Amino acid sequence: MRFLPVTLLAFILYIIITGSATPYDIITGAITAVVAGLLFGRYLVKNPQKALNPARWVAMVAYFIKYITVIELKAHLDVIKRIISGETNPGIIKVPITVKDEYAKFLVANSITNTPGTVTVYMDDEYAYVNWIDVKTRDPDEARREILEEFEKHAKRIFEG
Repeated sequence: MRFLPVTLLAFILYIIITGSATPYDIITGAITAVVAGLLFGRYLVKNPQKALNPARWVAMVAYFIKYITVIELKAHLDVIKRIISGETNPGIIKVPITVKDEYAKFLVANSITNTPGTVTVYMDDEYAYVNWIDVKTRDPDEARREILEEFEKHAKRIFEG
């Protein structure tokens, strides 16, 4: 049963990346996805029932859409403004994290790093160390609200909820 979530995700990604759903693409996508699921499912899926929960999949898609359309756009515009104006206040901030699941931490760290203006330098069980292009505060809780609160909210809904 652990292979099924990986198979499903691999198939969906295959179809999205190829950009078509011809019979050939569906067959090769299905074969590739099943092989990926059988090879990696036991390593990637801790709880198959949790991984197959439709509410988690909907939350994941909603987060992806919001991340690509809103969060990334705002961050890109902010970085462009800083490049043009030359106004930066860079620094590394120690930010407390509240997610516990390893996959949730991974999502938060990658979301921070993929957002222009922030890079996750290191993360342990309690803190993320973030290189921030414009340090607005040195207070860890305020920095958490500014940098990663939105990411944690979605990561909890997807992986811990």
